Amino acid sequence: MTAPTCRFPTPDGLCDRIVERAGTRCGEHDGLDATAAAAAVAKALRARRTPQGRAAQGDRRREGQAAGSGRPLSDQQIVGVAECLNRHGVEYVLVGGGAAQLHGAPILRTRDADVVPSRAAANLDRLGGSLREMNARLWVGPDEPAGVEMAFDRGTLGQIEGFLNLVTRFGPLDITYRPDGTDGYDDLARSVVVVRLLGVDVPVASLADVIRSKEAAGRAKDIAVLPDLIEYARRVDPQS
Repeated sequence: MTAPTCRFPTPDGLCDRIVERAGTRCGEHDGLDATAAAAAVAKALRARRTPQGRAAQGDRRREGQAAGSGRPLSDQQIVGVAECLNRHGVEYVLVGGGAAQLHGAPILRTRDADVVPSRAAANLDRLGGSLREMNARLWVGPDEPAGVEMAFDRGTLGQIEGFLNLVTRFGPLDITYRPDGTDGYDDLARSVVVVRLLGVDVPVASLADVIRSKEAAGRAKDIAVLPDLIEYARRVDPQS
């Protein structure tokens, strides 16, 4: 069994010092703020423009791939979700690793689709209709792999705070109204990019918005992919 490591974000990747148990930190990083560290890491990475800095990202890319769990969503699964949302007229933006991957970023696609819908009442009605068509159920853990039933109506959906984790006939779907580092749908929609995937239009958050959200989240799995996202953004837009 592999010994647990600290995994605190640093400019050279996640800290690999061995710790007593998973979820704890080494003496150097215990008590420090991970979100502040994420911002510092991103700043340091943006300052690195040398070939050596880019070459050093190989280990971090592998770390980012290992951070995911389950089988990554296929194009067909993402299209299934997008087509259903589109047909119901839902206003939404795809975010997270799936959005970054559709931009062409060299990271592993995540196992779920992360969607930010408009919280307008009429849009929640349309969202509820699309979720019912997808046979969506609430994910409560591995002991209930098929999920449990819940009401998808305006009132219930409007009360959700944080993430709504669902299982659907197209695979796992996470819904949130305000991802870390953003002000939600209206904020993300200003710079949305429509990606044509298997003949279906998918509204995708801009790469800059994906990066700022992962910076703000400060989770180990988000920090792990920041080097590749920032370097890719720099390649496609040298001014970024």
